[in-house]
Amino acid sequence: MNVLIKDNTMKSRSSLLLAMAGMYVIAIAAESAAPAPDPAVMRAELAAYQQLPDTTGSGRYPAVKEATDSLPDHVIYRPADLSKLGKDRLGVLAFGNGGCSADGASARFHLSEIASHGYLAIASGRILSGPGAPAAAMPAPPAPPQPGVPRTLPAPATNAEQLREAIDWALAENARPDSAYYGRINPEWIAVSGWSCGGLQALQIAADPRVATTVIHNSGIWGSATLPDGGRLPKSMDIGKDVLKKLHSPVIYILGGPTDIAYANGMDDFTKIEGVPAMVANLDVGHGGTFTQPNGGLVASLAVKWLDWQLKGDARAAKYFTGNGCGICKDPAWQVESKRL
Repeated sequence: MNVLIKDNTMKSRSSLLLAMAGMYVIAIAAESAAPAPDPAVMRAELAAYQQLPDTTGSGRYPAVKEATDSLPDHVIYRPADLSKLGKDRLGVLAFGNGGCSADGASARFHLSEIASHGYLAIASGRILSGPGAPAAAMPAPPAPPQPGVPRTLPAPATNAEQLREAIDWALAENARPDSAYYGRINPEWIAVSGWSCGGLQALQIAADPRVATTVIHNSGIWGSATLPDGGRLPKSMDIGKDVLKKLHSPVIYILGGPTDIAYANGMDDFTKIEGVPAMVANLDVGHGGTFTQPNGGLVASLAVKWLDWQLKGDARAAKYFTGNGCGICKDPAWQVESKRL
């Protein structure tokens, strides 16, 4: 299980490639000076990751990953035995994948961990990696950019509206008497989240009045359609900083420190957010976060605490972020800033 995370360099690179390999590469778009990883190494690491089994999370409700015909082009992560919820109800997390890819299993450790704590997590796309993926479903890593050649980046494989579709579906299932989710979801516990390019999708949906909080991983608004080499972002990714003015509920940015190629954009977003509670938390692991670590690593643990506080009003989780005893503020692994919390 730990083969991909023993070395920090390999950990960051392998988790990054899971989001980007063979897909839309927002990482390269964000910083033209970023060194291109070796395609052969990427393929080997991707193959190793795909051999790892799914995890069930560390929470009270062991999780399962599945697809359903009633919500095509999405992958669901939920407590395996919904009857064990008892009177507890589920929160909902709609998630945009790294690279805006169509692989709804690319963050499977992270999303299973969240689901195991009493959430219905729904990623855009289908199961294209790991257990349950069809043979050869994942394309080869992309060729590195050519120096001096402006890039025309392809349109992302998923779109922001798929996050809204996930929310719509969950709330409809909650109201449908013959659904396994009937009455098991709290319609006020709705969050959107995303990794890298998927974080930009989450920001586009965060204005939905049903969204009670937003969790952005290793992402930030580029702020210009023109890339450093003269290439251009696809229209769907050129969302502009004005979208931050539409936020109406608390938001946390979870970044990978100065080596995260989304660091500058994410920090700039944080400074520009006004009128809503906001936090930025940096863990020095680079753009890949801890998505490939068992149970999603420290990043997933932080996301669960934030959701427990913001959605469920958990007092213990609140103390991790606020007050004199602020747990994350005292944790040397994290560098944090906050406002209006």
